[in-house]
Amino acid sequence: MTDEFMGPPWQMDWRLDAVASRDALPEHVRDMVDEARAELVTAKDPYFRGIDTGGALPETLRVEPVRSSDPKGPRILYFDGGNGWLVYIFVPRSEDPQILVYEVFWQ
Repeated sequence: MTDEFMGPPWQMDWRLDAVASRDALPEHVRDMVDEARAELVTAKDPYFRGIDTGGALPETLRVEPVRSSDPKGPRILYFDGGNGWLVYIFVPRSEDPQILVYEVFWQ
């Protein structure tokens, strides 16, 4: 272990209700969730801060703050062209930074 801040791929944990929601989705939607998850855990900055940081995402994915008044708070990752989303928070601890998924939804 080093003293440097760890980078991607990030650890990802899911709340139990988020896992249950994901598992209840149709298989093709679960595949989309898995693709969105892969983009998120390999992102250099999981909050996608800055002017052009979302440019690295596929066209069907988009990230924004849940509330614009809380720029360091939870984020929402839209997938399937906005038909579904993951609500998550990034915890940048020095020893074990991770992403925590609170909610999964698809309509």
